[in-house]
Amino acid sequence: MLNIIRTNALHADFIALVKKLDTDLAERDGTEHSFYAQFNTITPIKFAVVVYENNIAIGCGAIKTYDDYCMEIKRMFVEPAQRGKGIATIILNELEKWVKELSYSKCILETGKRQPEAIALYQKNGYHIIPNYGQYIGMENSVCFKKELK
Repeated sequence: MLNIIRTNALHADFIALVKKLDTDLAERDGTEHSFYAQFNTITPIKFAVVVYENNIAIGCGAIKTYDDYCMEIKRMFVEPAQRGKGIATIILNELEKWVKELSYSKCILETGKRQPEAIALYQKNGYHIIPNYGQYIGMENSVCFKKELK
């Protein structure tokens, strides 16, 4: 049975899952990883979720304020053995619900072209590709998305 909790970036299971995410991204991004890593620290994150199956942490995600109307989806990860079961969508739905509860109306995010499963996840869940924003402008490997929440 799945259980999802809301927490923050100081939660031990969130930290452990993010370390696995960073290892995966370092392999995928190669020499570009250090550029992306500087924008993916967890210290400013106040809103994180962790998904458990039988009391074992198997996935996570987070949101952080981007502007007065928009929050940015960050640090999405599901253990490789647990992928393909809809867990990432469960995480994303919980984050979007939290965004609305915090009175924001949009979500944005950045992912990499070397993460086709992430691109498919966001497109399946109603996210649309937008021009790269902020620090991702001009980054060839970056794909940015936005979703208006109803």
